[in-house]
Amino acid sequence: MTDTGSISKVTDIINHSHIGMMSTINEEGALVSRPLAVQEVKDDGDMWFFTGLGTSQVAHVRADPRVNVSFGKNTEWVSVAGTAEVVTDRETIREKWNQAVEAWFPDGPDTPEVCLLRVDSDSAEYWTSPGGTAATVLQWVKSKVTHSRMSVGESGTVEL
Repeated sequence: MTDTGSISKVTDIINHSHIGMMSTINEEGALVSRPLAVQEVKDDGDMWFFTGLGTSQVAHVRADPRVNVSFGKNTEWVSVAGTAEVVTDRETIREKWNQAVEAWFPDGPDTPEVCLLRVDSDSAEYWTSPGGTAATVLQWVKSKVTHSRMSVGESGTVEL
């Protein structure tokens, strides 16, 4: 697959998953993950998330911007490594605002607590298993019967 095709595969998986597990590094150096809804993913894999200024993810990003965001849906998965920044610019917040965000911030985009995390994606690894769960089970049975390594689909690494 070409780089363009691989990047498209990564962004397709993200767009179909909607919720990613964002991992940050806490004060003790341990990895911490939490689910966040991706608001936008650019063609180059960069992503935007709404959150609150008082959250642990904001504190962690301010101390160490290295992040990983993983997404999965059905038989497709992607893990994106990058750096994040906290964005408090009200105009950008208003531009990216949507009704779904109001579930967390009912007072709207001018809520003082509201901010964005922008992830500058560096690289991604993806895995797909075409044909769904049934095809995966069939491949597993085939590998057991033939004593061969299971082949379940496509995987790749792409620089973003």
